Amino acid sequence: MVRACGLLTRLEEPVPLKSISVTLSICEFVAGVSATLNYENVEKTPLEAFFVFPMDEDSAVYSFEAMVDGKKIMAELQDKMKAHGNYENAISQGHQAFLLEEDKCSRDVFCCNVGNLHPGSKAALTLKYVQELPLEADGSLRYVLPAILNPRYQLSGWPEDSCLKMKTPVVPLEDLPYTLSMVATISSQHGIQRIQCNCPLSPIEYLGDDKTSAQTSLADGHKFDQDVELLIYYNEVHTPSVAVEMGKPTTEPDCLMGDPCAMVSFYPNIPEAQPPITYGEFVFLMDRSGSMQGPMSKQDKSQLRIEAAKETLILLLKSLPIGCYFNVYGFGSCYEAFFKRSVKYSQRTMEEALRKLKLMKADLGGTEILTPLKNIYSGPSIPGHPLQLFVFTDGEVTDTFSVIKEVKNNNRRHRCFSFGIGEGASTSLIKGIARVSGGASEFITGKERMQSKALRALKRSLQPVVEDVSLSWDLSPGLSAKMLSPEQTVIFRGQRLIVYAQLTGMMPPAEATGEVCLKYTLQGKNFENKVTFSLQPKTDTNLAIHRLAAKSFLQTKDMGFRETPANDKKDVLKVSIECGVISSHTAFIAINKDLNKPVQGPLVRRDIPRPILLCASAAMSRGGAYTKASSSYRPPASRPMRSTSYYSSMSYQQNCYDPHRSTISKSLYSLVFGDNHLVQLISLQKADGSWDLNEGLAMVLGMSLEDILAALPIQNGDSSGWATVLAVLWLHANAKDMKSEWELLERKAVAWIHMHAGSVMNVLMRAAIAFLKSSVDPAIFVL
Repeated sequence: MVRACGLLTRLEEPVPLKSISVTLSICEFVAGVSATLNYENVEKTPLEAFFVFPMDEDSAVYSFEAMVDGKKIMAELQDKMKAHGNYENAISQGHQAFLLEEDKCSRDVFCCNVGNLHPGSKAALTLKYVQELPLEADGSLRYVLPAILNPRYQLSGWPEDSCLKMKTPVVPLEDLPYTLSMVATISSQHGIQRIQCNCPLSPIEYLGDDKTSAQTSLADGHKFDQDVELLIYYNEVHTPSVAVEMGKPTTEPDCLMGDPCAMVSFYPNIPEAQPPITYGEFVFLMDRSGSMQGPMSKQDKSQLRIEAAKETLILLLKSLPIGCYFNVYGFGSCYEAFFKRSVKYSQRTMEEALRKLKLMKADLGGTEILTPLKNIYSGPSIPGHPLQLFVFTDGEVTDTFSVIKEVKNNNRRHRCFSFGIGEGASTSLIKGIARVSGGASEFITGKERMQSKALRALKRSLQPVVEDVSLSWDLSPGLSAKMLSPEQTVIFRGQRLIVYAQLTGMMPPAEATGEVCLKYTLQGKNFENKVTFSLQPKTDTNLAIHRLAAKSFLQTKDMGFRETPANDKKDVLKVSIECGVISSHTAFIAINKDLNKPVQGPLVRRDIPRPILLCASAAMSRGGAYTKASSSYRPPASRPMRSTSYYSSMSYQQNCYDPHRSTISKSLYSLVFGDNHLVQLISLQKADGSWDLNEGLAMVLGMSLEDILAALPIQNGDSSGWATVLAVLWLHANAKDMKSEWELLERKAVAWIHMHAGSVMNVLMRAAIAFLKSSVDPAIFVL
């Protein structure tokens, strides 16, 4: 039995952490954050306090300082082992000391140590970081302030020095003794359309007639029951740009911080290829740990994570092209695969996968993703079918760096599209495996639908590969650009591309300009995007672009405290310490040696409690989610077929159907389908894209099978063509707002209609529109 994350108890001792206050400044798509942890020792003995907290893995933490009873103490970034030694020595000598570090096993978890806080003393610890904000599909920029750190499944024999061992206790939300506050300032030269937040905000105040800046704050009383998520909509987000930032004076040769640094943002206008490619090996790796039984959000009647995942898999399987290969894995403490190896996509294999999918439960215990990944990679490649891996998980794993390393070692043979499900998913895992494999990552929280994000990723994977990607610079004589970002090999349609470069040499006069050009080839055609920019660097006291450039470099080289190769570790230490940006090999250490006298007496340890969500608590109480089980392969168990209202079996549909009624009552319709009419229709689609005319389709359409057959405009005509035209019209008439989820399978259906009913397609189309009394534009059937 592996210890989870401490006991779920009521508080028995005073907690020295009193509040967390955050100041957020967003300029265009860069966020600058200052977070202050306010401590106070109300006890009669000196304390050593430990606080474990989450942070987005893209954050470049560059400053740590302590204000103790009015005295400021700046921390120094040191080699992690040296910092730990200095901290222990300071504590043993009675000095106050403060330590901030990344966890050794995950880049998105930090530990803050406060040593020798004497009775009655107050300390405010402030850390500062910058990060790029990701661009969402709807054009919004997303900032997330992580407030939730879920328990993470512990592998047996995992290192004791990881703060992910969760020695800190967890408490119910109502017992959390500290508060969270946030003040935000947002600015853009293009103007702000609107700002949305998943948590209550104070009234948003827009400044200026053109709304180029705004101010707001988090309403009092944040419950720590969800991460704080801001969505910012600017008037223009797709404009390419280059920002050049002045460095700072330094005596170090070839130092990143001493030279100007450029941040280049491209939005390549990649045309959509028609039709999508019809090859590839698609492997879906689904988390089936106990925590997946929790709800998608804290909203009432929120869909369970595992049910949302099953619905998503139905959509994905129905959207695959004929002729590709596929497989589905479920993982927990062990793993199960639908097929021993990937199989060719056909009606037979799709139906077999759907039968197994209906039986899928969140019943596989812990969260061990590494073993199934190794099994997937160990299989032989299928010639002409590049591997596309889709990973769905709530991210509650400990061995993050080991998983990322395994994906990176196989990045030449596949792309990975990763999805973080629910609050508290590991950004280090989800973003890391996508980044090292040239894929893309998504996070699904609150009321967001997993289905639309998964289908968008599938659509990307079906697009032809962009080739011969290159970046060239046209700068003044004597000036050159040294790339700090990894070489780009993959570009997706609708994706923003950000690269960083160090400008070395002689800077030209103020009026000089430079040009950077992105070139690539798509389906034999050459494309290029150019941006002209001023070579006059701007000054930023926080050196945000330099810090982000250093972070980009570190993400490429830093594979974790135990996983980074020796040569790369040397580069990581150099850049991390020179630029002041924390890495897995460095830590911030601050020591107050100016006390009148060293702290006396025995030192009492206080672990700052964390909140725990109900779904995580339930998973812990079941014992299945965080206990160690065998990680060997286990073939799918044989279970009896079970019918539910969510995936009604065809026999149940037929028993509910009254052939003597032309329509079905709304109450009976709701009883059978609930709110999942779309899922039911899609479940009936065949692998080739067509529908059969049967009782199930009649029920979705709300009509009798006899009436539908009687309306067939061609005597003795093919009923499948008629059924498919009706189904496509139903999609457009009844699920238009969810088009992103069925667009690919609808495209497959229209292609089938052209191939099998081309000569009578117009007749079927006109008759179907009249029969359904539909106002849908017939142009939807144009390929």
